[in-house]
Amino acid sequence: MSRRFDLADEDVLVVIGSGPGGATLASVLTQAGKKVVMLEAGPWLAKEDFVNDEREAQRLLGWNDLRTTSGTWQLGNDFPGSPANMVKAVGGTTLIWTGLTPRFKAHEFAARTTYGEISGTSIADWPIGLPDLIAHYAEAERRLGVSHRHGRRPLPANNNYKVFAAGAERVGYRHFATGPYATNVDPYDGRPGTVQDGFNFQGDRQGSKWSPLVSEIPRAIATGNLDLRANSHAFSIEQGENGRVTGVAYLDGSGAVQFQRARAVAVAGNAIETPRLLLLSTSRRSPAGLGNHSDQVGRHYTRHVSGNVFARFERPVNFHRGESMAGIIADESRHDPHRAFAGGYYLELIALGPIAFARFAQPHGWGREFAEMMEHYSHTAGIWISGEDMSQATNRITLGDRVDQHGLPVPNVHYDDHPADVAMREDAYTKSRALYGAVDAASVSTAPPTPSGHNLGTARMSAHPDDGVVDRWGRVHGVPNLFVSDGSVFTTSAAANPTLTIVALALRQAAWLLQQSTL
Repeated sequence: MSRRFDLADEDVLVVIGSGPGGATLASVLTQAGKKVVMLEAGPWLAKEDFVNDEREAQRLLGWNDLRTTSGTWQLGNDFPGSPANMVKAVGGTTLIWTGLTPRFKAHEFAARTTYGEISGTSIADWPIGLPDLIAHYAEAERRLGVSHRHGRRPLPANNNYKVFAAGAERVGYRHFATGPYATNVDPYDGRPGTVQDGFNFQGDRQGSKWSPLVSEIPRAIATGNLDLRANSHAFSIEQGENGRVTGVAYLDGSGAVQFQRARAVAVAGNAIETPRLLLLSTSRRSPAGLGNHSDQVGRHYTRHVSGNVFARFERPVNFHRGESMAGIIADESRHDPHRAFAGGYYLELIALGPIAFARFAQPHGWGREFAEMMEHYSHTAGIWISGEDMSQATNRITLGDRVDQHGLPVPNVHYDDHPADVAMREDAYTKSRALYGAVDAASVSTAPPTPSGHNLGTARMSAHPDDGVVDRWGRVHGVPNLFVSDGSVFTTSAAANPTLTIVALALRQAAWLLQQSTL
């Protein structure tokens, strides 16, 4: 069990959220002797609590609180109450992540410079570049135990990957592999090697996949410097007259209001809940919400250009066996100014359980075509698209008119596709059809984007306070002891799956914080 600090202890750093950013920050700080209180809105589950049952896993792990949507995106019509795929439990969304960990490319930190002005977008350069993260990327890969890196073996290929790789080779792709992937091939860092059970989306009962639940949080607890409070929903960060934040108000497991004083606060609630909390945290100094003096909190929401491609074969593939996403093609992740879109995309392996397959492959599907799709489940292979999403200031998180079970305004997620996003998705669909056609697929179908686990950009990093919410260290502009430590800080989405970069940024932020005598 974790240590307990007093609510009046002004020497603690409060971290809100226990996902990859918050947990990594807490792990580093506690190992350096700092006292940390971590507030997590969901329960503290053990890996033995996970079930290989899709419906029960969603009930147990999902962030199922009410949300609303607006905008013209198809996802808003298909899944209006659940546009994001997030976890409400200790460990955050990494409990159901798949594990792919590509790094950002150098040009993706300089999107505005590289791509030029793109009408209708709010793309900007990051105030940091790839050289600022190189060492932290390497440390993050070692912490996560990433395959294909630092001498670690690649994951063995499952049937889904063998189909994927054969098609990639036949169409001329050169850069494809089963990783980098943050699931152990061999025992590492106290975690066993994978048994390839294929249930990544329901939680990893084996503990071979990296998540804060099995890595960073136990490490922080062992120091005696972490006070982890599960079922604790933060609803306001209080700010003093001198501009510094003084603590966090939250609802504990019984529904009682508590207030934890703090030396500093780091928000790591994901790119929907983080801006929601900042907007809820109003004061005389910050009447529109903390960090929102220039109306930037919640804006520039990105979720990656995505979509699914499924192919049916005459012989069984059994794509549900093995690691769900252990395959990636990087050839299309380049920026090519001759294409009808900026940035690039990855083609990644995907496998869904039968319930998720029925839900996402044909939203609202019914009839003969849908029945045939389900009948051929065992003969199906799958690709998921992850591409750079063009930032738009109008794509944003706001406080909605409805309230949740706590009486708090729910977040509204507004999103419209940019024409460049549509062009990228169509290009990826075309390339995926060609890949499966090259290995004699009996049929190929496309499916629209699903609720996203890649929610980014709503408290973006900027050199100037008028252009974003946090500075190059993740510190909120104008609030010297308030930080954001999750994917909200992404200035642009890039094409890569975000978890490795979230961890690298948290490591960089932690190292900087430890150098600051005032904190």
